[in-house]
Amino acid sequence: MKKLLFVIIVCLGYSYTGYSQTSTELQKHFEAYYTEMKKQSDISGIINALTHLNVISPSIERRDTLAYVYANNNQHLQALNTIGIEKNDTDSDLAVQVKAISLKALNQPKRALEQFEVLYSRQPNAYLAYELADLKIQVGDNAGASVNIEYGILNAADEMKYAFYERQQPYEVPLRAAFLHLKGLIQYNMNKDDIDVAIATIDEALKLDPNFNLASLSKQALESRKAESTEKQN
Repeated sequence: MKKLLFVIIVCLGYSYTGYSQTSTELQKHFEAYYTEMKKQSDISGIINALTHLNVISPSIERRDTLAYVYANNNQHLQALNTIGIEKNDTDSDLAVQVKAISLKALNQPKRALEQFEVLYSRQPNAYLAYELADLKIQVGDNAGASVNIEYGILNAADEMKYAFYERQQPYEVPLRAAFLHLKGLIQYNMNKDDIDVAIATIDEALKLDPNFNLASLSKQALESRKAESTEKQN
């Protein structure tokens, strides 16, 4: 009986050593594979490598990186499935950024706003102020959005640009113009009887960039509503 027990223990020892060596070899393999996929800019390969590495040797850094790669590839649901949607004070900046942009992309403005607020509290800047203002307008917080807009107008440098995607071909406008467009929308939301003020503010945005398509569409919509209001009064 003692001999049998000794044999079993020896076999288990070899088995554990073999598993340990196999696990180490697999990790080295996928680390090398990950490096090669990055060189080739192969997103599917990068995701595959990170997923395997996270199974073999889990780490918060790998998880956050995997979620970021998903989000950067517009796979926002996969990104959130990887990282979660909860607000955690211990999250890295990268994790919070992934949650914020993915929740926004999936049309979850309230949850996205929560994550952008975390980022803004850690390091405020004009770009984050724009995201906050845009989301606050969506959820009906015009007063809160106004605070972010005024900060953004003051802190948006001339070289700062913001990209828009409502056309087939994306385009960029000065960030300050983007803020002025939002300001015009808020002015209308808060006082629909004085459309001229909102139009004048949007005109300021168009002076900075006459090709600002979204601002042009907003101006046309406001002018149309003004004309309708005038007709009703007559």
